[in-house]
Amino acid sequence: QVQLVESGGGSVQVGDSLTLSCTLSGNPYPSNTMAWFRQTPGQQREGVASIYHRDGSTSYAAAVKGRFTISQDNEKKTIYLQMNSLKPEDTAMYYCAASMIIEGTSLVSRAYAFWGPGTQVTVSS
Repeated sequence: QVQLVESGGGSVQVGDSLTLSCTLSGNPYPSNTMAWFRQTPGQQREGVASIYHRDGSTSYAAAVKGRFTISQDNEKKTIYLQMNSLKPEDTAMYYCAASMIIEGTSLVSRAYAFWGPGTQVTVSS
């Protein structure tokens, strides 16, 4: 059974940096694609960043491009989300997602079958 576990969330000030980690376990083969999503109460889950393991290609939401960086450690089956210049609007629950069948990156939530429980990020001004 595939399991995803996020870590690294917390409370920071505007302009600070934070790095989230997500480790995949329970699957003998690496996933094709992993991604970070975020969600605030009453809002739909929003794709933040995605990475395609086979060639390392990435994609980002416009709201975070240039500030966030997604990266991977295939040996550890772990992805990271380096978040710089954090803003109050980045406050959300951040979720890690994995797909075993996507070819390429995707910021569409329904493309992912496996999800972590989430980690909260709060940015205060």
